[in-house]
Amino acid sequence: MSRAALNKDPDAVASMFDAVARRYDLTNTVLSLGRDRYWRRATRLALPVSSGDKVLDLAAGTAVSTVELAKSGAWCVAVDFSVGMLAAGAARYVPKVAGDATRLPFADGVFDAVTISFGLRNLAEPVAGLREMARVTRPGGRLVVCEFSTPTRPVIATLYKQYLMRALPRVARAVSSNPEAYVYLAESIRAWPDQAALAEMIAGAGWSGVRWRNLTGGIVAVHSGDKPHR
Repeated sequence: MSRAALNKDPDAVASMFDAVARRYDLTNTVLSLGRDRYWRRATRLALPVSSGDKVLDLAAGTAVSTVELAKSGAWCVAVDFSVGMLAAGAARYVPKVAGDATRLPFADGVFDAVTISFGLRNLAEPVAGLREMARVTRPGGRLVVCEFSTPTRPVIATLYKQYLMRALPRVARAVSSNPEAYVYLAESIRAWPDQAALAEMIAGAGWSGVRWRNLTGGIVAVHSGDKPHR
């Protein structure tokens, strides 16, 4: 079994995701009780893009999120540093590139928008990744970050923490090809900043007008920002 630690060494994280790739989509749907589809749709709707626009989908995994984004009519490319995850999504006919979010293989300002869903949390240097996303986005372009967050109601927050640390690993053992990875998942979610702190992080990386929308009671939040015009 492969499991990353909270220092988020890129090689260890990539190896861990390689190990979960085979049943990754099924496991996500089971663990989220089917809400993963709703979260992907909300991410797409947060992007003001259309036909002819170029969208970068980072931490795209098996490219299921990229296919959702492409429903906007935009040209969308999936990027992930786990080759195993990209291979698991080979049947999804969108462009795929193996790459590190902190060192993207693209020129400055080539994308109209960039998204990262449930992946910013896995970067060893999230701020460096956010700055790199800004580099490859044109002035006026949009960033959307969909990530696990902090439930807004205390009762939900308590139940959610119990689910993360107790039920999630047990469910993962039943459906995942690498259940140890989901222990890391639970720990990384608990260690992640809340909505306001993440908004400050995004703004500090050079994005303007940062705001967020809570989904599923704040279990997930969609943060948006724009690249300033120089």
